[in-house]
Amino acid sequence: MTVEPGVTSPETSIRSVLRGLRRHPLGLAGGLLLLLIAGFCFLGPLFYPTNQTDVDLVNAALPPGPGYPLGTDTNGFDVLGRLMAGGRVSLQIGLLAAVFATTIGTVYGAVAGLAGGAVDGFMMRLVDVMLSIPFLLFVLILSARFHADALALSLVIGGFSWLVSARLVRGEVLTLRVREFVLAAKLMGASRRRVILTHLIPNALGVIIVNITFQVADAVLVVAALGFLGFGLAHPTADWGSQLASGVTFISADYWWLIYPVGGCIVLTVLALNLLADALRDAVGRRAG
Repeated sequence: MTVEPGVTSPETSIRSVLRGLRRHPLGLAGGLLLLLIAGFCFLGPLFYPTNQTDVDLVNAALPPGPGYPLGTDTNGFDVLGRLMAGGRVSLQIGLLAAVFATTIGTVYGAVAGLAGGAVDGFMMRLVDVMLSIPFLLFVLILSARFHADALALSLVIGGFSWLVSARLVRGEVLTLRVREFVLAAKLMGASRRRVILTHLIPNALGVIIVNITFQVADAVLVVAALGFLGFGLAHPTADWGSQLASGVTFISADYWWLIYPVGGCIVLTVLALNLLADALRDAVGRRAG
């Protein structure tokens, strides 16, 4: 593939970031942990299938033992299988919300940064106004008013999360638009659309990759918070927040297997994503330097 002078191809940018990532042991550990969690959630049910639809009160609230490595919950669902199902949904929502938010935010921020002047001022003031709206409260209202499914929740979360992406990309574009290759492209008659898609976004790809990793972590936490507050996904869809809320309800009965495994999954997932994102951010900074 031929690349124009001054243009960073997506493949080159990604390879450069990955080379920088190899210098961060914690980032690599976070990436490996994330792969293990994803494998547990998506591939685990193939080796340990469970029924997460039908209530089984006969086997309810059983402690870990033969047949149930992590016990059962108060509805008789296998806790280990429910961890896999809840993690799969949480990661799917997090990834979809992050992709949706980053796509909108990248285009919006690039347009604002390249336009500059009054257009940039108006677009960013709109972002400031939307950022002043309490995000979690708004999502709670929507979840209470409408039936929440995985797709709808992803769109709602992504519909607010793009604001952060827009500010980050806009700041990156402000530094890129005065570079020689962007000015040369304008002088050669390149349209704004071509400048954005061919010159600005590929050169801001490092920042975008870092942001999407943080976005996934934030979305996983939002889904867990909604489920914990009772506004999560409806049965039979499982999510970690609802599992944790159910376990806390019975904490006085010492049902530890309903609390610690799911709490550990949430903590480890968010930790892995943040370690990976921090390492990516350092790699992008070194590349920019």
